[in-house]
Amino acid sequence: MTQPPSLSRGSEAFALVFDRISGSLDHVESALREQLASETDLVALLGEHVLSSGGKRLRPALLLLAAELCGYTGPRRVQVAAAIELLHTATLLHDDVVDTSELRRGRPSANAVWGNRRAVLAGDFFYARASSMIVEDGDLEILEIFSRTIRQMAEGELLQLQRSFDPTVTEAHYYDVIDRKSAALISAACEAGAILGGVTRAERRRVAEFGRELGLAFQLKDDALDYDTRASVLGKEQYADLSEGKVTLPLLLTLKRCVGGEREQIGALIKSLARGSDESAVSEAAQPGCAGLLDKKSLLELVDRHHGVDDTIRRADEHVARATAAIAAFPDSLAKQALLSAAAFAVSRER
Repeated sequence: MTQPPSLSRGSEAFALVFDRISGSLDHVESALREQLASETDLVALLGEHVLSSGGKRLRPALLLLAAELCGYTGPRRVQVAAAIELLHTATLLHDDVVDTSELRRGRPSANAVWGNRRAVLAGDFFYARASSMIVEDGDLEILEIFSRTIRQMAEGELLQLQRSFDPTVTEAHYYDVIDRKSAALISAACEAGAILGGVTRAERRRVAEFGRELGLAFQLKDDALDYDTRASVLGKEQYADLSEGKVTLPLLLTLKRCVGGEREQIGALIKSLARGSDESAVSEAAQPGCAGLLDKKSLLELVDRHHGVDDTIRRADEHVARATAAIAAFPDSLAKQALLSAAAFAVSRER
């Protein structure tokens, strides 16, 4: 059985993935730019802003590698990989509007630059272009996966909004959200690659499961980084998830373990954020003699004391182990090594 690369060497592991498929990814990048063509100049301008913002191109890379793992290296994988990345780009545009985010990967988000209405319409344009590319490919099974994934991601966003700023959110609800919002698209990318390779149904399920487990690990690591005590590791404002109403696993674990008074303080902080209190107001309320709300620093210290970040990362490691096991039966190959490197990167990256 192939052993996964060391999880402490995330950057080197990720470099291995891209070294393996750099030529094909160049073709994917060209295909993405071709889809920016529109009679509306703003589409190209806004699309270029998003596509050039430093994304890792993880999903197309995984599709290319999954296809190679399953024996296919033909041109169709470039078209489908580009469609998957366009779909991801559309979700980013819409997510930033829903979350009222002003930063994306350390740069102003599209909605911060051009406004919510233009960002939403540009996202719709990319959904349409991505769908057209899948239809042009002509594989009904890939089309079914594509449409199912769009539905799952929309449901995940709605589930998350339904319980925004809610300290009673359960782990089951949290996992349901990240399974739909994050893992579904990564799983779809891997499964589409397996379909291109023409493998058996059982092999296809194993590759899709690899993608799902990797997607869960990737999101868990993201959520852990948001509460990391190091400054600005994400290219977005730290503590942003809770400011947007997202009660993620590091905080859920803290709420489960803290004493009653601490739990009440966290609940009060969440309610203040739901009312739109800014950080200075929260800090003032946290002063002696005031309402007793936590400030940002105190909350991070509380999460750290109850091992919210460490145990979230431990959960991510467990999902990586499951991803590794899912493709263990495939013969050893450079594509398999690169996929395992991607899994290692998911939990060892710092941004």
